[in-house]
Amino acid sequence: MKKQLATIALSGTILAGGMMADMPTAQAAGNGPDYQGHETINTSILHTYTEMVDFLETQEKKQANMELEVIGETVKGRDMHMVKYMQNPDNPTILYIAQQHGDEALTTEGSLEFIKQLGTGKTKGILENVNLLIIPMYNADGAMGDVNYELEDYAAKGDRHLTRLNANEVDLNRDHDAKTQPETQGLHENVLQKYDIDYMIDLHHQGAQWIKDDKYVSGAIFPSHPDHTAPDVFHGSQQLGAVVYDAIEPKGWGHLANYAGKGSAYDNGISVYGLAHDYDISTLLFEMRGTQDNANDFEVLGQKSNGYLTKQAVVAMDAAARAIADASIQDKDVSFWDDLPVQEESPY
Repeated sequence: MKKQLATIALSGTILAGGMMADMPTAQAAGNGPDYQGHETINTSILHTYTEMVDFLETQEKKQANMELEVIGETVKGRDMHMVKYMQNPDNPTILYIAQQHGDEALTTEGSLEFIKQLGTGKTKGILENVNLLIIPMYNADGAMGDVNYELEDYAAKGDRHLTRLNANEVDLNRDHDAKTQPETQGLHENVLQKYDIDYMIDLHHQGAQWIKDDKYVSGAIFPSHPDHTAPDVFHGSQQLGAVVYDAIEPKGWGHLANYAGKGSAYDNGISVYGLAHDYDISTLLFEMRGTQDNANDFEVLGQKSNGYLTKQAVVAMDAAARAIADASIQDKDVSFWDDLPVQEESPY
């Protein structure tokens, strides 16, 4: 790591996990029902871009340690917002990116809940010893369905669809090498090249069909690539994964696997690979179960799962911040990666 992590005693507890009801037909830990055309999916229960901005501006007024920074614009001209907690530039810094794919919205819901929590006594002692950078809605155009192409046969009801790609129909998580899109350019020019970042968690969703040990996973984790990452940076990626795994797996709804979805082949345009390679950031990909809208039914998870998945994002972000702040991340054993099963696809 580029900075010496301070060792302090922290008070407070992470958000407690609750047991979620199992699906009637699934052997699973923490499942809501699959969509498969049988359940209403309504985007109106999710924050719109405008509602998110209003929330962030309200929190900035309430929280003395919070600063709201605009890091660029989307294709459609929406400001890209980053929440910054930086009391000491010499502290280790972690970056959280949410909703890089616009149909993966509970990463944003979790980010907003985490930001709200940072303004309370629950996180006392953290912000003095770690810097947090949070981008709660990276792909705002996709999140609003405001794009230059048709969105047909999508699952969700409500006043908008959510779509994976940006307004130019580009996958932003394949653009970190070429940097063709304004969203990518804003991130690299105004965040990655400006701040000395040590860790990053890229929060995503994957399809609802993935299993481990014959149970649907609540999510999957994946570090940077050992052949394209400096050894100490790769080790930090594995340690960051250990922090997240140890925080979530014991929960009644927690069931994590090793990621093995599309995009797992090395590509420097993917953030978990490119940011580790280009900026020496210890990166972790976290793919939670089920998207919130899609034209493919098997990708979508019923919205009754929103509660535990949002909580899962909060727990991951909170646990990472604590472990970096008190330096306990440096003692994390990474051998669990050797035995963590790779998720498998369950046929419907």
